[in-house]
Amino acid sequence: MIVRSVVKGVGHYLPERVVPNAEFEATLDTSDDWITSRSGIERRHFAAEGETTSDMATKAATAALENAGLAVDDIDAIIVATSTPDLTFPSVATMVQGKLGMTRGFAFDVQAVCAGFVFALANANALILSGQAKRVLVIGAETFSRIMDWTDRSTCVLFGDGAGALVLEAQTGTGAVSDRGILSADLNSDGRYREMLYVDGGVSTTGQSGKVRMQGNALFRQAVEKLAQTAEAALDKIGLTGADVDWIVPHQANLRIITATAARVDVPMDRVVVTLQDHGNTSAASIPLALSVGQARGQIKQGDLLVTEAIGGGLAWGAVVLRW
Repeated sequence: MIVRSVVKGVGHYLPERVVPNAEFEATLDTSDDWITSRSGIERRHFAAEGETTSDMATKAATAALENAGLAVDDIDAIIVATSTPDLTFPSVATMVQGKLGMTRGFAFDVQAVCAGFVFALANANALILSGQAKRVLVIGAETFSRIMDWTDRSTCVLFGDGAGALVLEAQTGTGAVSDRGILSADLNSDGRYREMLYVDGGVSTTGQSGKVRMQGNALFRQAVEKLAQTAEAALDKIGLTGADVDWIVPHQANLRIITATAARVDVPMDRVVVTLQDHGNTSAASIPLALSVGQARGQIKQGDLLVTEAIGGGLAWGAVVLRW
């Protein structure tokens, strides 16, 4: 018998304000058709004035705890994946810890941009397997609307705000791929590709947060190749292939990337959870959002084999295979 990190509960939060593509037509040389045809995005949510990343993360965490049937005192650790923290420090995770009323355990942030939740999930799994924690609250939360250049139609129409969370719990497994829980992970990064996706500001450079800059065409090519490779690598570690997968739950960046990656892994699109039409690219929040929505829709069911994969600035990319 071995220890497995099993998903005990999942939840999400989206800001109240919904922004359809048509809203950009008044200020940009763009249209609903242009945005939809190139990205698959139809609308997104923007945080209200004064609504922060930690606010949204806390609401998603509360929903996940309720779904899991657990109280905050049952949690040993909180990991938040985000690139848009409330403050330079302290971490969003400690803010969530405080807002939840959790006075034990530990909390920290992970920053791998859009791949952040995959990296956070792998770290949470390692904490559980090493005995450092029994239950970990893993959250992805972003307010990307605060770092948009509203004159750049190639980026500002793509991103949205939101948060998703899940609770991982140590449970006993047999060691077989039929076990529930995280079965494998594959993490990668390559700093040579920094210029493809970055924010042009920071504490030790400009002293300001800066705006998102992206080389869309170059990033598209890297994304399809690297996402397929990491998904296949994670599956190969446990002797499985795309044919064994019930659902791919990808980072929700661009429908063309999602479609091309699924084809490379040989998984049909009717076995891919897609939510970006309603949320846009919510960076580190996109996978937990999709997991929560996928379960609520009745798509993801207990016992299903899932592959989550994502790529973000760095470049950083990775995949996690888990049985729900």
